[in-house]
Amino acid sequence: MTRVGSIGRKTNETSIELKWYLEDKKGFIGTTGIGFLDHMMTLFAKHSGTTIECDGKGDLEVDTHHLVEDLGICLGLCLLEALGDKKGIERYGAFTCPMDETLTQVNIDLSGRGYYVGNFELKREKLGDFETEMLREFLYAFAINGKMNLHVNVLYGMNDHHIAESIFKALGRALKEAVKADENNDEVPSTKGVL
Repeated sequence: MTRVGSIGRKTNETSIELKWYLEDKKGFIGTTGIGFLDHMMTLFAKHSGTTIECDGKGDLEVDTHHLVEDLGICLGLCLLEALGDKKGIERYGAFTCPMDETLTQVNIDLSGRGYYVGNFELKREKLGDFETEMLREFLYAFAINGKMNLHVNVLYGMNDHHIAESIFKALGRALKEAVKADENNDEVPSTKGVL
């Protein structure tokens, strides 16, 4: 089984070429042009056990908003394409990630309905070249465009880098569980018959 999603998205503000291989394990290949976000995507790809190929460019001379949000959109759309009719997938995924003084819980339902809840606070304005307010925008765009319920709860933590890192690691692990597929199962995991 090879599940892959790809998208090319071009606007007046950004240009993103993205491929996401769910069965591959090569990690994050490429760049978003935002160093801290590249670091987070490397963690996410590693802990989800996937390969994400990314060529991202944007109007970073303005700020990171457009590129970060558009990357979340592209990842969500790629995931939908890669999952197809969602037959045989686990559907639900959950992971609680400790990162030094921080503990983060992420829960996912690949329900076909986009909804995002995030309970965390970041104190710093930036982490490297990444504007911290954009973390919520990224997660929201990913959840809505990936048509999933995504709940992110930082139970406690003080260091903003650790909080962000624990979110991306937990997101990867929860997603790895949710997309797990049984080739011998052709049922959609829903009483509705569709997701």
